[in-house]
Amino acid sequence: MLLEIDSLDVRYGRNHALQNLSLQIDHGEIVTVLGANGAGKSSLLKAILGMVKPAAGQIRFDGADVDRWTVPKRVRNGLALVPEGRQILTSLTVHENLLMGAYPRRDVRAADIDAIYQRFSNLAARRDMSASVLSGGEQQMLAIGRALLSKPVLMMLDEPSLGLSPLLVQELFSLLQQLNTDGLSLLLVEQNTNMALKVASRGYILELGRVVLQGPAVALAADEQLQSAYLGE
Repeated sequence: MLLEIDSLDVRYGRNHALQNLSLQIDHGEIVTVLGANGAGKSSLLKAILGMVKPAAGQIRFDGADVDRWTVPKRVRNGLALVPEGRQILTSLTVHENLLMGAYPRRDVRAADIDAIYQRFSNLAARRDMSASVLSGGEQQMLAIGRALLSKPVLMMLDEPSLGLSPLLVQELFSLLQQLNTDGLSLLLVEQNTNMALKVASRGYILELGRVVLQGPAVALAADEQLQSAYLGE
């Protein structure tokens, strides 16, 4: 098992963001976490990466208890997050943004960066331009390229399709499938439930910080009552 989360609790003061949450991801899987705004999805990703400290529970990554690991150590050991809103550094060039993704590792080579430019030709054409000139889709590609340069085993994505046109959404999910085919495991938080369930093997549905449903993505997508009750469709 690649990621094992057992009875996780996350609190922000009186706000109980995650309650007794358990989740698993195996090597090579795409797993999606769905739910309405405020369900605790982003808090889950932040807890896995170590950006927030759980009040209780355990997170194991590739067999290791990561509770005492810093964020940089988790990144060096194969965890990466593509954050909501992309959070690229618009004061830097495209190339400088990519170098920031490579920073946590000491073994990144020029060839690794060249591979990102080969995958994302638009970024290659704009490598020396300010990241502020990129379109929304290009910014998302930059955020993904930056995360790939940390050489992740598990990439977590928080609302990657937010603000993208339908055509770019299709391209994005095709890219995620290709990355998965290449061996990358993915944990996907996404408001576009149809697309998320189409590419995922399994899904978890959160409500007020709790897992209320889980199962094969195909079964979740086919359940019309489930879609109406928990996914707002």
